[in-house]
Amino acid sequence: MVALSALGAVAGLVVGVLIVAFRLVTEKTLVVAGLMDDAERFEALPWPWRLALPIAGGLAVGLIFQWASVGSRQVGPAHVMAQLASQAGRMPWRNAVMQFVGGAISIVSGHSVGREGPVIHVGAASASLFGQWLRLPNNSLRTLVACGVAGAIAASFNTPIAGVVFAMEVVLLEYTLVGFAPVILAAVSATSLSRLVYGADPAFAVPELQRASLLDLPWIVVLGVAVGFLAAAYVAGTRRLDQRSRHLPLWLRTTAAGAFTGLCALAAPEVMGLGYDTVQLTLLGEIGLAALVVIALLKLAATVACGGLGLPGGLIGPMVVMGATAGGALGIVGHSLAPGLGASPVLYAMLGVAAMMGASLQAPLAALMAILELTGRADVLLPGMAAVIPALLVARAAFGQDPIFVAILRGRGIDYRFDPVAALLDRTGVAAAMNGRFAIVDSSSPPARWEEALASDPDWLLLADGDSIGGVLRPQALADTRRAATAGEALPFAIVSLHATLGEALRGLDQAQTPIGLVCSGDAARPGEVCGVIERQQIEAAVGYRA
Repeated sequence: MVALSALGAVAGLVVGVLIVAFRLVTEKTLVVAGLMDDAERFEALPWPWRLALPIAGGLAVGLIFQWASVGSRQVGPAHVMAQLASQAGRMPWRNAVMQFVGGAISIVSGHSVGREGPVIHVGAASASLFGQWLRLPNNSLRTLVACGVAGAIAASFNTPIAGVVFAMEVVLLEYTLVGFAPVILAAVSATSLSRLVYGADPAFAVPELQRASLLDLPWIVVLGVAVGFLAAAYVAGTRRLDQRSRHLPLWLRTTAAGAFTGLCALAAPEVMGLGYDTVQLTLLGEIGLAALVVIALLKLAATVACGGLGLPGGLIGPMVVMGATAGGALGIVGHSLAPGLGASPVLYAMLGVAAMMGASLQAPLAALMAILELTGRADVLLPGMAAVIPALLVARAAFGQDPIFVAILRGRGIDYRFDPVAALLDRTGVAAAMNGRFAIVDSSSPPARWEEALASDPDWLLLADGDSIGGVLRPQALADTRRAATAGEALPFAIVSLHATLGEALRGLDQAQTPIGLVCSGDAARPGEVCGVIERQQIEAAVGYRA
């Protein structure tokens, strides 16, 4: 745990450097090019630019990804979760490069995406590659991936607590003491590095708020229900469009997404880019009711198009914009219907953010921690709880929606779910359960060599045939008769990597239809590379479980 915590802190620094670099690229490109004086001010662009820029960016991203190999096109948090489910968190470097480049182009060209998707992927991949370089076992790689995710969220948004909770609640789907320590240190080191460049101020400047009273609670619940409908439409629309458009050429999909975003931007330029300037204006009360409604609905439509048609941008940032504008609109409506409400419309905007994130991600703690750190205001937490749960219930119970990244994975045929037993198996390495009491004997050895091997009282005999192991044998029968074994008495085995988890070992035994595995440091069962023997019953005993 101490060593892994130290590695988590180092991984956080690596992630912090990459995330700062990504932010600088996306924030300075258009400014340096002279198109805008602020990376967020797409509203200042003439309408031809608002239409042409996302189309050109979508075409560029599509062509770049079309030329790449099929395997390297998978990007985003959904890809990170898929690698955790199928590859124990081993992240390919090519996909991370494609995510960095594609995500940067998407944001710079004004698509309705966020930066958290790219930074989660890049952060997770950099931490995973660091662990692979150190040849860490797979259960440690999973923890380092969580460190990368937490560090990426923390460094990108200056939200270390939300980064930790997001990594545990959304990506790993579990909370463990062993995992918490390195993930927290990764978030601390990544945030510290980010603050050296961007300072320690919250992402949004929140004006003085009037606290919610008990009279506000019914309308806060109404807000949660309304935002739950919005979140359900967001998740369902993105999943279905992703499913139904995957047969189309990628360049056509991304160009179409850019064209749709540009058309939406003709009516509401606020839908372009990250939209955090729009969130700030909403918090200051400088956007009217009609404009808030239009922005929320067009942001929903544009983001569904961008996410469902395959643009490599984030899906969480737009939740902040949709939640803030929808919440702000409901706050204005509430005050017009009931002037006696104590909370200001600004507070309702923040409650909309929490409700939208909590319902779309189905991660209420991450949503609450995010608005706490984004605003620096602790008094939003109590009403935030009253808004998040109704939104979550509407999206999940009423409409049956999964968390947005899980929904995308299931739409692609990957069943990503939390299984407590499987999670426990995947947290433990085979080295913790394997039996190292074995002796290796050549099958053609004379009886004296067999006697010598049995004298060491091994639990297993490995029968060597030249430079490979041909079978394993329990030594009890040999000890009774003091004779050499024949090849027909050897038991079959599966090869298990020394870096594997108990869950991977169990799946390997099932696939090979044998209860015995040889734990090897290489990819073959050679006498010098065998580290131990593992049985199904040892795996089950290690987690206190019986199949």
